[in-house]
Amino acid sequence: MKAKIWGCRGSLAAPGPDTVRYGGNTSCVEVQLDDGTLIVLDAGTGIRTLGLREMPKKVFLLLTHLHLDHLEGLGFFSALWRAECEITVYGPSSPMKSLIRRIEGYLSPPLFPVHLSDVPSKLTFLDAPDGEWSIGSARLFSQHITHSGPAVGYRIEDGDQSLAYMPDHEPFRGGVRDIDPAWLSGHAIAHGVDVLMHDAQYTETEYPSRIGWGHSAVDQVVAFAAAAKVGKLLLFHHDPLHTDADLDAQLARAREIADGHVNIDAAREGETIPF
Repeated sequence: MKAKIWGCRGSLAAPGPDTVRYGGNTSCVEVQLDDGTLIVLDAGTGIRTLGLREMPKKVFLLLTHLHLDHLEGLGFFSALWRAECEITVYGPSSPMKSLIRRIEGYLSPPLFPVHLSDVPSKLTFLDAPDGEWSIGSARLFSQHITHSGPAVGYRIEDGDQSLAYMPDHEPFRGGVRDIDPAWLSGHAIAHGVDVLMHDAQYTETEYPSRIGWGHSAVDQVVAFAAAAKVGKLLLFHHDPLHTDADLDAQLARAREIADGHVNIDAAREGETIPF
């Protein structure tokens, strides 16, 4: 399995001189399975750059949720406009509307110039299963996690490699506490994975005024990663107001809190993830 980050910014794309090293595009991660299958995690603005490459005829797009920063690149994904491409889109279920109806709300006028029904590629929309399932050579596990509105976290296992992806997640409102890990949202997804890509949007001083917004502070995600016994933690979903220097400081703080008990780095756009 190979994985590459095409966008790791949260909430709003933030290009500019202050975000060059970590990147300004919103969430999108490419996962190439051992059998050649392509899985794309989220369709933030980073998916546009991913689509500039030659795409296979079959693509599996796994959406964690439908907030705009995770969906706004879909209309600019080149595979969407190729008649020979088959794209299977998974996303969180909702009791209110089907996945296709919710996405149509974005991919239609006045928010987008073209209707989803006019897209030439072959699109299939499915609710992400609750539990274990498979794509190509990979075993997957997905379940709803704590965020604002329906949201899903994903675990991908291919051979002896494993990746967990929860870019928007607040494991325990008010902070991760000394409780049974089974009570932590997302613990079953992250437990024992080689790499965990996890929301770390806020500093410890920012979080108290944002409790319940569905995002984590740096101390929370370190505690969550330790409880889940992950191999490596990648801080993800960087706040649009955080500069490269801010993220350097946030990474240093995460490592200070971990005190060597968790291997930690910060996600960078363009980075290939080592397993």
